[in-house]
Amino acid sequence: MSQFSKEKIFLGSFIHTNEYGELIVVDRGMIHIENGKITNIIINPKLNDIKDKNVSVLKNNQFLIPGFIDCHIHAVQFPNLGVGYDKKLLEWLEHYTFPLEKKYIDEIFAEQVFNTVVKQTIIKGTTTACYFASLYSRASVILGQIAINIGQRAFIGKISMNEKRNDNYYETTEESIRNINKFIEDLIKLNSPLIKPIITPRFALSCDMTLMKELGNLAKQKNLHIQTHISENLNEIEEVKKKYPEYSSYAAVYDNAGLLTNKTVLAHGIYLSDNEIALLNKRGAAVIHCPSSNTCLKSGLCDIQRLKSKGVKIGLGTDVSGGQSCSILDAMKSALQVSSHLSLIKDNYKALDYKDVFHMATLGGAAALAIDNQIGNFEIGKEFDALVVDINVNDGPLNTFRSSTLEEQLQKFIYCGDDRNIVEVYVRGCKVK
Repeated sequence: MSQFSKEKIFLGSFIHTNEYGELIVVDRGMIHIENGKITNIIINPKLNDIKDKNVSVLKNNQFLIPGFIDCHIHAVQFPNLGVGYDKKLLEWLEHYTFPLEKKYIDEIFAEQVFNTVVKQTIIKGTTTACYFASLYSRASVILGQIAINIGQRAFIGKISMNEKRNDNYYETTEESIRNINKFIEDLIKLNSPLIKPIITPRFALSCDMTLMKELGNLAKQKNLHIQTHISENLNEIEEVKKKYPEYSSYAAVYDNAGLLTNKTVLAHGIYLSDNEIALLNKRGAAVIHCPSSNTCLKSGLCDIQRLKSKGVKIGLGTDVSGGQSCSILDAMKSALQVSSHLSLIKDNYKALDYKDVFHMATLGGAAALAIDNQIGNFEIGKEFDALVVDINVNDGPLNTFRSSTLEEQLQKFIYCGDDRNIVEVYVRGCKVK
């Protein structure tokens, strides 16, 4: 990772959204960055504004967008991409996922995989990743160190699970509490502003209430983020009801454990009841939409418009390897497809459009992770996490046979582009691709 230069200026077109999800399209502007932060933005700069030699001038078919934010990705599952989609969630976990995850006791294997994961996600434009790492503390710290080395902003979650299993892929409650504390301590010792620990109970079927309460208390004491899964699959929901019959809902289980906060992200949320949605809103928790995974594992079609209409914060996740791609751009395409399919089977349903998914992948994701005061769009004082998009790269998937407005170029990129169109990636003002 190269160090950021003291000052950098970009001149050209850029696109981002505001807190309401409205698209802001600037055909010609100048963004000043100093020590990784945006210090000034000038719209339609005059010649005398352009005095600095350290100016990067974007080409005609290039534009800046905020870096993509993957709010839910399992780094350990990367080797299983494309495998096991003939099964549904719980069977898929047993046959494919847990046997693979046990391999991360081998730190050399962990380092090889995590190097590839971070490099691949950076190439695909993910400047911030919220990772489920490993059950094993050391492997999870290795992921944090690799993210620092390569220059990706990341939340790193050592998985917690203490329900006994025949394959011994679990920790005792005492081990789990000891190991999570050691992991947090070791990750913080890496001393990087790019990475943060995140409390990560796998889901309610993998943890008992004692452990979940301990994790909730730890998150409160140390002011940490929390991530887990909720309401992904109908069989999973039934099993949670059997395991926790004393609670009114899946969300109520987490709430009783103190795991629902304004720094909690919950992956999936396909089958949330109105009462559960109201509870999430009350606590300020976010739902992370994982459309590719929900399709591949046949979990269901998540109605994002319903969640949005009730005020829930929404982020976007690839959910590798439940999802078949570590590209947030692919997740945006999947979200559009799922929403279009819902519009065909629901009355009076308005499908998501390119502006909606663009917001979810950028500022919406930052808000879901409660870091929208730091990243997610181009505002003075925020850190410069950005992508340079070029819709006219050689051998790329797009064409410029007809002239397009800047907004139309964004549409082309979202619907038809891929990582070849992402020609530069910046995190905290530092070029990482």
